[in-house]
Amino acid sequence: MRNNLIKKIGKVNLQKIENARVGIAGAGGLGSNCALNLVRVGFKRLTIVDFDVIDPSNLDRQFYFLDQVGMKKIEALKANLLRLNPDIELKTINAKIDSKNVRELFSDCEVIVECLDKAESKSMLVAELLSLGKFIVSASGLGGIGASDGIKVHKVKKNLVIIGDLRSDIDNSPALSPRVNVAAAKQADVVLEFVVKKNLTEQN
Repeated sequence: MRNNLIKKIGKVNLQKIENARVGIAGAGGLGSNCALNLVRVGFKRLTIVDFDVIDPSNLDRQFYFLDQVGMKKIEALKANLLRLNPDIELKTINAKIDSKNVRELFSDCEVIVECLDKAESKSMLVAELLSLGKFIVSASGLGGIGASDGIKVHKVKKNLVIIGDLRSDIDNSPALSPRVNVAAAKQADVVLEFVVKKNLTEQN
């Protein structure tokens, strides 16, 4: 896979990607699928934090399999990602993210992908990490059926991007695989763009 990526994006760009450490807050629909996309484009150094176990209800949208039901999400996701690339350097942490531990959990990450379920948890993560200069890719509004073109990239600040339609609420509009995966792929693409272009941006 590495040689193929070098042909597509170049050795220098791939080295940037391989050297970047990306934190993923939550290993559910967004987090598991974002991690899948990141590994497929060459990211090797991931910190994934989640405390949940896989439930049968997760299988309609999350990157897990029936025989993994009952496993901790971080353990199952690690196994699945290692099947794609056995050379990745995963740091998996079984913990519930809160305002007391979020800074320490992602202290060595230059990029953090927010993939949490609750609005208050999303806000907390952004509030705690934004001032540290971390590049944060959050999500808001990905539930429902159709209208997937409404899931857009919103550049809120220099180091904060929000993916979603900013309207739909999963309590009223169910989180289903197509729109969840659109949002997760866009999160991964924003991370990819940031890492590849980062040095150019700093020089300008």
